[in-house]
Amino acid sequence: MPKKYSLEFKERAARMVEDHMRSEDSSKTQAVHSVGAALGVSYETLRNWVRQARIDAGQAADVSTDAAEELRQLRRENAELRRANEILRTASAFFAAELDRPTTRCVALCNGFLLPF
Repeated sequence: MPKKYSLEFKERAARMVEDHMRSEDSSKTQAVHSVGAALGVSYETLRNWVRQARIDAGQAADVSTDAAEELRQLRRENAELRRANEILRTASAFFAAELDRPTTRCVALCNGFLLPF
């Protein structure tokens, strides 16, 4: 099962990679490898954290964490509204069909009042 890391830990790890790149004058790959080994985090995991931190800081173009969360929430709400509309549409069709059908009581009552032409 994957480990859950706190947001603070992720931010600190991403800052450590950025600092390592500046201070050691190393490539991003080297910095991610060395910081990942020191923290016990895999290369891919730390690389993704650094990438997302750069996006959130506006240094790279992509969807920020806040925008992604808002999009997820809006999609959930949209799906819920679609389900509600489908339920209302089905109920509306059911009750409309019930109103169009003559009941046996009404037919018997109406037949007694029919006048011949």
